[in-house]
Amino acid sequence: MIALIQRVTEASVRVDGEVVGHIGGGLLALIGVERDDGEDNAVRLTERMLGYRVFADDAGRMNRSLLDTGGGLLLVPQFTLAADTRKGTRASFSSAAEPARARELFEHMVALARTRCTLVQTGVFGADMAVALVNHGPVTFRLDA
Repeated sequence: MIALIQRVTEASVRVDGEVVGHIGGGLLALIGVERDDGEDNAVRLTERMLGYRVFADDAGRMNRSLLDTGGGLLLVPQFTLAADTRKGTRASFSSAAEPARARELFEHMVALARTRCTLVQTGVFGADMAVALVNHGPVTFRLDA
């Protein structure tokens, strides 16, 4: 599984013009699921996201995690993160998980995150979404599990 995490001052997702998820300060995480991923990958990636130190401490160093700050988490499924882009000028999606399995693992990740975070919002799996964010820093990391 892949997460592209961005430290944000705010982020939201709209589907058909309606806001379906919104957070203030925290993390926006775009989630890609690959063919060989399983529940252990979802657990590991969730733990990494929640514990990854991207927020400033009193000295201005990135030493605090989402769990330390109590910020919001906006999880957005993004099929294209699982693309193979190593060759040519068009992505191959042969390494991406089948939609039913990807949805299952994404929802498992959401459930896990909700046991640890106070505010977890999501996009809509399989929907055409408009994602808006204010990236603070900018700070963006790719996490794999």
